[in-house]
Amino acid sequence: MREKLALLERRAQEAEQGGGAARLEAQHAKGKLSARERLDVLLDPGSFVELDRFVVHRSTDFGLDEQRPYGDGVVTGHGRIDGRLVYVFSQDFTVFGGSLSEAVAEKICKVMDLAVRTGAPIVGLNDSGGARIQEGVVSLGGYADIFLRNTLASGVVPQISAVLGPCAGGAVYSPAITDFIYMVRGTSYMFVTGPNVVKTVTHEDVTMETLGGADTHASMSGVAHFSFDDEVACLRAIRDVFRFIPSNNLDEAPRGSGRDPADRREERLLDIVPDVETRPYDMHDILRLVIDDAEFYEVHRDYAANLIVSFAHLGGFSVGIVANQPAVLAGVLDINASRKGARFIRFCDAFNIPLVTFEDVPGFLPGVAQEHGGIIREGAKLLFAYCEATVPKLTVITRKAYGGAYDVMSSKHIRGDFNVAWPTAELAVMGPRGAADILFRKETADAPDPVAALDARIAEYREKFAHPYIAAGRGYLDDIIDPRDTRPRLIEALRALQGKRASNPAKKHGNIPL
Repeated sequence: MREKLALLERRAQEAEQGGGAARLEAQHAKGKLSARERLDVLLDPGSFVELDRFVVHRSTDFGLDEQRPYGDGVVTGHGRIDGRLVYVFSQDFTVFGGSLSEAVAEKICKVMDLAVRTGAPIVGLNDSGGARIQEGVVSLGGYADIFLRNTLASGVVPQISAVLGPCAGGAVYSPAITDFIYMVRGTSYMFVTGPNVVKTVTHEDVTMETLGGADTHASMSGVAHFSFDDEVACLRAIRDVFRFIPSNNLDEAPRGSGRDPADRREERLLDIVPDVETRPYDMHDILRLVIDDAEFYEVHRDYAANLIVSFAHLGGFSVGIVANQPAVLAGVLDINASRKGARFIRFCDAFNIPLVTFEDVPGFLPGVAQEHGGIIREGAKLLFAYCEATVPKLTVITRKAYGGAYDVMSSKHIRGDFNVAWPTAELAVMGPRGAADILFRKETADAPDPVAALDARIAEYREKFAHPYIAAGRGYLDDIIDPRDTRPRLIEALRALQGKRASNPAKKHGNIPL
């Protein structure tokens, strides 16, 4: 027995060495952690349980039969984040460049199956050169096996991807299906085709960072939700998101500390929205005063900044916040913001996280580029997501709610549960100036003083329509509230809606306008 235990110990140590000391040193020289070091940062100390550590690849071509490192190119297993079970895989770039073999794919698929079976989140740490060329179509089949499991797990358990090195070709589609993608500046890259292929085909000279780096995907393409300066910050942020999201679609989201008093009124809320309707303000200032401990976990912060989407706690409840941002493009809805909001809303609805909407929106962004880019379809995605959602939906209108954007932003008409407005709110088809210009164009043009005549009509329109009382009179708003009461009123509503029961008509699935 002792001899066999000694053999087991030797092989276990060999498995932990990955590609060896030289390759580990090269990994560190690039500013990257090893596959196992990453798991040490991500998981609670001492909680990692490895699976399949003695798996080896089955290839015999191109001299691979002489290189059969234990574990092949990925470390898999389960561990804990704040005591909660998560399944993990961490690709090991020191072993064949982290390339995906049949054996690697089987290891990843095993933990994904276990995650769905046990209702635990999946966290994938990606650092791979792509499919193992020596295995040909077998490695491509392995990717497809993973893609299928990503799709079947979607909406059942949260799926988190960290791209901590190269991720190219077919490999990008697994992270793209998952719920959130985290990247690191300078070392993370995602692209379907790399710079060399781009130059050959399109004659464009581009660096890896510009083509598919963290900032490119976090701010321009929207593929990545978060970008960080180093791996440790990235992995700690992944730990942090689990303070807000549940382990599966049947569990409740974790509660906050509850230290912040639920009945706290905020005098400072009276001074944030400017008296001049066209003057911008930062919606973050309102959010910080309303949510618990002024702490929110913003998603897609650098992409489509005219819409804020964020996790937070409110009265201890985990909530998803969707808020127009008047400080950027006046908070208008455009293609990117619509897509960003729809994606976040559908995640929250899939995992039973209530939605709290803060609305100050002048409408959808006009222009040829927006129309040709499909603003109709993209705006419909946001509308579809709100309409489809059955979680508690709360809305606060702080100022503008114009046109179709009023309907879209969780209005009472699309099953909003609790809709309130501040006295500063304006609910109308459009702003007073635009409306008066259309309604009274001929009259004011023919007047002795066209400017004064138009100003008078603007004032008349504002008096009639640019306020929340008509909507409240029709029951489209449940109340018009003192801004200082925003926090306690929202918490009250969340408590009342805990037992909400709602469902959509029986169907295989809807057909969201993609």
